[in-house]
Amino acid sequence: LVLLTLAAGQFLMTLDSSVMNVSIATVAKDVGTTVTGIQGAITAYTLVMAALMITGAKIGAIIGRKRAFAIGCVIYGCGSFTTSIAQSLPVLLFGWSLLEGIGAALILPAIVALVAGNFPAERRPAAYGLVAAAGAVAVAIGPLIGGFCTTYFSWRWVFAGEVLLVIVILIFARRIEDAPVEERPQLDIVGAVLSALGLGLLVFGVLRTSEWGWVQPKPDGPSWAGISPSFWLVLAGFFAIWVFFRWQARREAHGQEPLVRTAMLHNRQLTGGVTMFFFQYLVQAGFFFVVPLFLSVALGLSAIETGVRLLPLSATLLAAAIGIPRFLPHLSPRLVVRVGLLSLLAGTVVLLGALDADAGPEIVFVPMLLVGLGIGALASQLGAVTVSAVPDDESPEVGGVQNTMTNLGASLGTALAGSLMIASLTSAFLANVAQSSAIPQSAKEQAQVELAGGVEFVSDADLESALEDAGTSEATTEATLDAYSDARLDGLRAALAILAVLAVVALFLAQSIPTRPIGVDERKE
Repeated sequence: LVLLTLAAGQFLMTLDSSVMNVSIATVAKDVGTTVTGIQGAITAYTLVMAALMITGAKIGAIIGRKRAFAIGCVIYGCGSFTTSIAQSLPVLLFGWSLLEGIGAALILPAIVALVAGNFPAERRPAAYGLVAAAGAVAVAIGPLIGGFCTTYFSWRWVFAGEVLLVIVILIFARRIEDAPVEERPQLDIVGAVLSALGLGLLVFGVLRTSEWGWVQPKPDGPSWAGISPSFWLVLAGFFAIWVFFRWQARREAHGQEPLVRTAMLHNRQLTGGVTMFFFQYLVQAGFFFVVPLFLSVALGLSAIETGVRLLPLSATLLAAAIGIPRFLPHLSPRLVVRVGLLSLLAGTVVLLGALDADAGPEIVFVPMLLVGLGIGALASQLGAVTVSAVPDDESPEVGGVQNTMTNLGASLGTALAGSLMIASLTSAFLANVAQSSAIPQSAKEQAQVELAGGVEFVSDADLESALEDAGTSEATTEATLDAYSDARLDGLRAALAILAVLAVVALFLAQSIPTRPIGVDERKE
């Protein structure tokens, strides 16, 4: 029951990042805003989590992990209730982005610490595997839940259901054992502000790259000194993070309590584990960005049909996350992590090779199984690798750093895949239009001017409707649709290709993962 309660908390935190992706247009209409407004709310939720995660971990150490978990659940439940009754975007932002983000920043680090406090070292790989698997399953079935509720009831039912789940979690949370803290640490206010500022600027800058560009500003976007604002925000974020670590070193030198112990950065096992977390979520988030777009936009599947196509991932994910620690506990963690990364790479490459003009939804089946296997294998090891690298009393800090890296990875993975996809789509579409003999020269010149800032990823039906409204001829419409369909596939291929490259980079960096199975004897001080 303790493990299922903690896994349910992880499931709930992750669900919000995927459940509304298939219902953005409906939510926007209901609260009287635009699609961009709802995407901003989703982005802000990730932003608040990333900015406050390290501070949330320290608060958990001060007030107790179990109490932080419970308080986080209450705040999160209030946010879900507020979102379920929201009639305007500001109320939605307050409930969804702010309250739920604050709740998640308290809950997620506490989960890591509570697993360490409730299970002996030899059982932790299986426990962390199940908790991580719950989060990954939420990513897979989130679109299905969101699509079902939006289609047959209302998107508001999703958030009302979250309130009920929070109540159930709080009831069963009483069974969780909270390891007593002998000495209550103090909260470093300056460090908390610096970490939130640095991470907030970094994540916000990365998330805005799809609209502003990475370095070169987009033609219709803002620019600061001729460079994209995203570049300056990311640079300012890194500077604030550097100042943060200098401040932490200064506090330690004066015998004061730091927000994060700088010695943790010199722990090879810990840094190796959080690096793998970063790359896992980098590739995973990018993959879950590309596949739903292919299914729902390129192929025109409904929200429910798209969700169903993502479900095969859950089978291999759960099998690997639970089965490897239980039946193969003596395998080398480094070997398991590399097998997981290879499986992620294989799933991405298989989908990349199967994408063509005649491809149907069935091509995602095998890639989803392979990606699920990879995520499950990584989930079975990484949580235990990071927490076992430090003494138990430092596990909340590890939870904060670990969840910060996963949020950074997810944000960067989505932004990187999205920006490359749009850039490739734009380039290929304009090239196809220029080469088409069926499109008039005047239309080609107009397209070069109007679409230089980027081409939106839309369905054939939406493009055809726009062309009809513009009064284009039937022959021009047909030629434009063909040019766009080919370019859309090029965009998807570019996104998958960069994810494959990132998986290969991760394979080289996996050297820091220990080879001996995680246990009491392997714990490093």
